[in-house]
Amino acid sequence: MDALGTLFGDISSVIWGPFVLIPLLLGTGLYLTIRLGGLQFFKLAAALRLGLLKRKDADAEGDISQFQALTTALAATVGTGNIVGVATAIGIGGPGALFWMWVTGLLGMASKYTEAYLGVRYRGTDAAGEKSGGPQYYLERGIKGPFGKFLALFFAIAATLACFGIGNMTQGNSIALNLENSFSVAPWVTGVVLTVLSIAVLVGGIKSIGRVTAGFVPVMIVFYVAAAIYILVANVGGIPAAFATIFTDAFTGTSAVGGFTGSAIIIAIQYGVARGIFSNESGMGSAAIAAASAQTTHPVRQGLVSMTQTFIDTIIVVTCTGLVIITTGTWNLIDEATGEQISAALMTGQAFTHGLPGEWGHWIVTIGLVMFAFSTILGWSYYGERNIERLFGRKLVMPFRVVFSLVVYVGCTTELTAVWNFSDMMNGLMALPNLIGLLILSGMVARETRWYLKHDPKLEASKAQIEDFMIDRPGWAEWKAGDVVGSSRNRGAHEA
Repeated sequence: MDALGTLFGDISSVIWGPFVLIPLLLGTGLYLTIRLGGLQFFKLAAALRLGLLKRKDADAEGDISQFQALTTALAATVGTGNIVGVATAIGIGGPGALFWMWVTGLLGMASKYTEAYLGVRYRGTDAAGEKSGGPQYYLERGIKGPFGKFLALFFAIAATLACFGIGNMTQGNSIALNLENSFSVAPWVTGVVLTVLSIAVLVGGIKSIGRVTAGFVPVMIVFYVAAAIYILVANVGGIPAAFATIFTDAFTGTSAVGGFTGSAIIIAIQYGVARGIFSNESGMGSAAIAAASAQTTHPVRQGLVSMTQTFIDTIIVVTCTGLVIITTGTWNLIDEATGEQISAALMTGQAFTHGLPGEWGHWIVTIGLVMFAFSTILGWSYYGERNIERLFGRKLVMPFRVVFSLVVYVGCTTELTAVWNFSDMMNGLMALPNLIGLLILSGMVARETRWYLKHDPKLEASKAQIEDFMIDRPGWAEWKAGDVVGSSRNRGAHEA
């Protein structure tokens, strides 16, 4: 197992190194930002209003509301990456890594918009009458010929494997270790409870997941952010210095201080981008799967709603975690027992404990990590089942839900160093075909986005008004009609 973990780690280092995914992710995000005219900046307020206040389009096709699709995607992304991942990035890459997480998030909003647009644009209806879409479909349907089909199948296989890593065992393992260290709960007990809870939610499919995530995801985010804001207000004098440290370190690297290992600029960039993607998943294509299930009257509208997911995840939650770690001085805290920097697993907990009275900090991080990680399990189960359906058809969806729930127990009770490295590797392998597809299909997305926003700049058009100005657009009639997906006889590329 150690040898396998080392192999996965070596492959992951190449994929996430300075010559493969990092330039591709940042370059794609920058290119899409330019093609879309800075959409994520100029339409953010309207997108937040549409997703958080209006929440759904009346009389629209789909399985769950736009708000539920957003919370399902947030459930999958707001996980251990927002607590442990941020600490890892800062602990290894220095405070400057937070700056590169911001860059990844801001540019990633354009990528998230594009993949969500495509998820809705090329979605179809499966044998159970549910909407199904994502890179496993739009890569094949949007890019004609063998290359598009290859990219789609490559993504589907990578996503199916990844869901058991990033979306299952690593999350269960984090919950089990946290509860064992905090309350001496045996890992097997945590495993049994999580397995039962997972089965109870997942057997109901996307509608059940949507109801659950819409109920507790907003609560857990507000709960965590409120605690972070309390700490930042109490340490308001240190915030300017924290920002100065972040921006300086992003371009100069951190010199060695005590037991803290100095980091070069490339390390700050590498860990900032890698942990940023682990947190917000922009460019991975996963959120497009949730977006495809949304009740929406046009792909542009759901694309904008999905775009806010990255803003909430990175610009709000990640920033809160990072600033708390830096303003409290925990990022370079030395463990007296070892003489070395404290581990990332302890860093966020120490920061909140230092910033809040009594045991509140410990409770906030413990409860937050448990809720964030469990929500990730729910969101990623849906991503996994949609790719299982793409590869094998609808008949394996229910068995997958049961197996996925049982694997949570394995994650809770097993040492997972190899699985963490495997997760990083599979995340990268998911992103590669998706990013290629986003670049190839970007022209169509930009063109159709401009057309829609020309006629509905405030996102207030009714379904009838949208149909009136879209009636002659290429592919509109096919999109409204949908088609059957999930079986081999309907997997051929076609114009949608």
